Amino acid sequence: MNNFLITPIEYLKGVGPVRAEVLKKELGIFSFQDLLEYYPFRYVDRSEYHKIKDLLDLDGFAQLRGRIIQFVDSGTGRNKRLTAKFQDDTGMIDLVWFKGASWMKNTLELNKDIQVFGKPKLFKNSWNIPHPEISAVNGEDEVGYQPVYSSTERLNSMSLNTKGIEKLVRTLLEEDKTTFEDLFPPDFRSKHQLIGRDVAVRGVHLPKTEEQVQAARFRLKFEELFFLQMELLMRKKITMQKSKGFIFGKVGEHFNTFYNDVLPFDLTGAQKRVLKEIRKDMNTGHHMNRLLQGDVGSGKTLVALLSMLLGIDNDFQAALMAPTEILAIQHYESITQFMDGMDVNVALLTGSTKKKDRKILHEGLLSGEIDILIGTHALLEDIVQFKNLGLVVIDEQHRFGVAQRARMWRKNTVPPHVLIMTATPIPRTLAMTFYGDLDVSVIDELPPGRKPITTLHKKDANRLRVFGFMREEIAKGRQVYIVYPLIHESETLDFNNLMDGYEAISRSFPLPDYRVSIVHGKMKPEDKEFEMNRFVKGETQIMVATTVIEVGVNVPNASVMIIESAERFGLSQLHQLRGRVGRGAEQSYCILMTGDKLSDDTKKRIKTMVRTNDGFEISEVDLQLRGPGDLLGTQQSGLLDLKIANLARDGHVVAMARDAAKEILTVDPTLEAQKHAGIRSKLSSMLRARPDWGKIA
Repeated sequence: MNNFLITPIEYLKGVGPVRAEVLKKELGIFSFQDLLEYYPFRYVDRSEYHKIKDLLDLDGFAQLRGRIIQFVDSGTGRNKRLTAKFQDDTGMIDLVWFKGASWMKNTLELNKDIQVFGKPKLFKNSWNIPHPEISAVNGEDEVGYQPVYSSTERLNSMSLNTKGIEKLVRTLLEEDKTTFEDLFPPDFRSKHQLIGRDVAVRGVHLPKTEEQVQAARFRLKFEELFFLQMELLMRKKITMQKSKGFIFGKVGEHFNTFYNDVLPFDLTGAQKRVLKEIRKDMNTGHHMNRLLQGDVGSGKTLVALLSMLLGIDNDFQAALMAPTEILAIQHYESITQFMDGMDVNVALLTGSTKKKDRKILHEGLLSGEIDILIGTHALLEDIVQFKNLGLVVIDEQHRFGVAQRARMWRKNTVPPHVLIMTATPIPRTLAMTFYGDLDVSVIDELPPGRKPITTLHKKDANRLRVFGFMREEIAKGRQVYIVYPLIHESETLDFNNLMDGYEAISRSFPLPDYRVSIVHGKMKPEDKEFEMNRFVKGETQIMVATTVIEVGVNVPNASVMIIESAERFGLSQLHQLRGRVGRGAEQSYCILMTGDKLSDDTKKRIKTMVRTNDGFEISEVDLQLRGPGDLLGTQQSGLLDLKIANLARDGHVVAMARDAAKEILTVDPTLEAQKHAGIRSKLSSMLRARPDWGKIA
């Protein structure tokens, strides 16, 4: 990097110590380089002029030419304002200043040609432009795009609004010492149609045309994403070279017996493909670190079980860690049922496990008597030690912190293989970035015989008809979920809540014909399990619950999922809840209940749910609506602190950048070629500066 660009920002002409402090606190701008990486978020075309008569059809900023013919002072004290009557040859509009009124009046002249730029607003049936930019008409049209920078109230008070920031950037770019080393060799730039870095930085801040803006932004986005992908690929390569892993070279009695004699159905093609990928990983002598994605009901747990049986066949133990007790119990029951009659000892450890049972369990782990341990965060406790742990399966991994997951690595002298499972489909762009240093497997087909879930959107006015539909399904012997976002009534949120809903359902579906279970997060574990079991056994027809049933409840007979106040839920959560039904051979339904007034984003979420059952398509829409940070629910790596690229919109650039990084590492694995010196230097500094979270999944 040009050493001049690491100069502290206070030394830039026009900044000084006071303004520098504000730039640091408000925008994180500490150096000249930081200022140049504070990019405009949009641009305004200053080459186009508008007429006052056309403002009604204009959406956005306007640039006018004309004259001020009159000043009008009004108000007193803090309410004082200045109105200037501005006209062109088509009409008149008010220019209004609420601050600096006296200064503006003394600066402007009547009946002199000027240019006015601002955003017209309609107030009491009259158009005005508040606090417009005023400039003289110099006989030449102003050409080019004006950058618009995000600002804050405090910055504005220091005259560091968008115009002020642009002035600082312009001052810096006019310095002779402001030069930019291009890290990409000429042939690489030519192949990927990238303009030079100097041209890009100047073009993104001070463009003359829309074409310059697009070329500059593409170059800078590509570079940012290229180095992110290069970092991830190098970390993965280093980890593979250094990490020693157990070899599961034997496919033995446990795996073969279960696969050939016990498994009551054939695996799907996707399950077979993923299992082959896992087997290959665990036979290389390197540590496996694989992410397994699969939509709700796609059979991830079965793939995990077969992987654990491979471990047992090679004299290792396995552990499966789930985020909630309900999900851990669900895994334990389903795996125990699968292992019935086989010589495999499965144990369960949760926060509710009694002290005397824990002692027996700990002894069984150390002796090797227990083959598979399933549990919650309780597995992380130091007292939980294994004889020979070879594989750790982590379900719904985003619910565990990085440090928590890392503790599972220390359960053996050589870290066990790690298989991370998620039923929350991750958009391809996020998988290539945030999980780019993991191997990714996808189960992209459902077991045969599953019918697509029919999703419907109903308003509160349709509630009686929904109740009628519930009765019809229950009469067929089916069961119904009703999910609420809140446990008790909120004073600030006007949404249906679980307790009121439970009472309403109990009145509408009275005993003895209908029985209702209730489950929520504040119940004691034993009470929750009792109610769950009643529903699982078919003793109750309706389960009223909060989102504790989002994962881990498998009732094939349940055919209806009603989500109350569906506007309160994100797309991912709606999709997870919908996945609680559709697990049997019968047609299933998901009914999204909402109020009448919905925001545009909510309407898009609801329409997406109604239109498709494809979790990956849903995840892409969710990414666009919520952004990558909210979607991942994590701030653990800083990988998503992007300056100009946007993962929700720049998926194609992510793919191009990753392909380009792979291509360079294929021909020059250690980046020793002289033309790659700049890339090597930049990458080295990135690898030193950022912790390697990928190593701990």
